[in-house]
Amino acid sequence: MQTLKKANIFRRSLEELRRPRTIVVTAMLIALNIAFDLLGLKIYLTPELRISVGFVCNASVGMLYGPVVGMMTGFCTDVLGFLLSPNNNAGYFPGYTLTAIVGGLIYGLTLYKGKPTLGRCIAAKLSVNLLCNIGLNGLWSVIVYQKGFWALLPGRLYKNLVLLPLEVGLLYLVANVVLRQFRRVFSDSVSS
Repeated sequence: MQTLKKANIFRRSLEELRRPRTIVVTAMLIALNIAFDLLGLKIYLTPELRISVGFVCNASVGMLYGPVVGMMTGFCTDVLGFLLSPNNNAGYFPGYTLTAIVGGLIYGLTLYKGKPTLGRCIAAKLSVNLLCNIGLNGLWSVIVYQKGFWALLPGRLYKNLVLLPLEVGLLYLVANVVLRQFRRVFSDSVSS
């Protein structure tokens, strides 16, 4: 029964792509995420500890439209962000795109078709931080920069655990505002 429910979440998310509204809202959130990155909009706690606020755009897409649209958003955001960035001298590495796709999947699986409760936001952000930021991005750093995974792990673990409560709080606040406004504007299409 649980497997059938998981399959349905992917089917429902794929069906969201039939609506022009989905494409428009998703495109706007992708553009907003890229604009945040290009403008360097981050919350700085220290020079090394900073929160990039663009993740709330991808999380919002996953919340509104599910894992399939979330994965596509991760792909588009990463590739377009790379192409538009003036600082892409290092070259393109597809591993980071895979990380963005997995992040969209996680947000879609944890936040889709439900109220973004504190528990869901913790589960989503903790999963993204552990699997994507520490795990996958750590692996890509080993491949790209020829550095040892275990040497980088303590710093990555520290950074992600320190930022986690702030990122969860930001996700919780923004997701609830986005959902409230989405329901207000598109009240005919939303039910949870």
